[in-house]
Amino acid sequence: MATTKYPLRSVLYVPGNNTRALNKVSSLAADAFILDLEDGVGPAGKSEARDNIKNFLKSRPQANYITVRVNALESEWVTDDLDAFLENPPDAIVFPKFESVEEVKAANNLLTKAGYGQDTRLWGMIETPPGVLNSGLIGAVGGRLECLVVGTSDLVKDLHAKHTMTREPILFSLSLVVLVARANGLAVIDGVHLDINDERGLKLSCHQGADMGFDGKTVIHPSQIAAANEAFSPSLKDIAEAEKITAAFEAATKDGKGVVLVDGKLVEALHIENAKRILALAEIIKDKIESQ
Repeated sequence: MATTKYPLRSVLYVPGNNTRALNKVSSLAADAFILDLEDGVGPAGKSEARDNIKNFLKSRPQANYITVRVNALESEWVTDDLDAFLENPPDAIVFPKFESVEEVKAANNLLTKAGYGQDTRLWGMIETPPGVLNSGLIGAVGGRLECLVVGTSDLVKDLHAKHTMTREPILFSLSLVVLVARANGLAVIDGVHLDINDERGLKLSCHQGADMGFDGKTVIHPSQIAAANEAFSPSLKDIAEAEKITAAFEAATKDGKGVVLVDGKLVEALHIENAKRILALAEIIKDKIESQ
């Protein structure tokens, strides 16, 4: 579960120059959106995309968590990107390709200098070998930093690796970023599945990410949202087990016991923490669905 107060099971990239896609945001079941000014938009389309997102934010759907991925810190566009959204800021600004502590601090300072309040959070993408290797330091910077997003496409390219069904070439990198996020109380989002026609591979990737501890997955097409939401939601079995464990442990605690057997398995405080996390996530998801 994310350290944030909302689920992040599915995070859809929406190119800022695609007005049709922007208009569909309010009708989609993704938990969050990354409105993109970077990779998804060519140099000639940056200004138009910026204006599109600016207009979108004026009447944005409140039920969704909205972020904007701006251009890189060293780019010629980033200042204009940030200036455009001050009047109606998104929930978070996403910066691409964080590779050092200095870059995270610079992003924090840039948001403050531009005039963004502290309620506008910072998401950082980890998508290069230096980013992965320095992720421990990056994740500990603090400030506005709320979430780490793994960019697996660039990472595979830079590693000279291959995209495989089970993602062996990048499993170490993925696990390291999850460790960093958990050590620093950050949310962490898995990379995309590039083949929108590969439903089997998508589901495998989603469940693999959930098993590894990610809070959710970035997706590139609305057809991928359902698979991500399903994989990163606790099942009815998970919820029932968590309720049973919690009730049994509370009863044992009243009797002065620190452990209890539930269905032949030893349950202690560490299991209760995870059970409460599952129940809290289930409640957040329920509230979100009911509010839509």
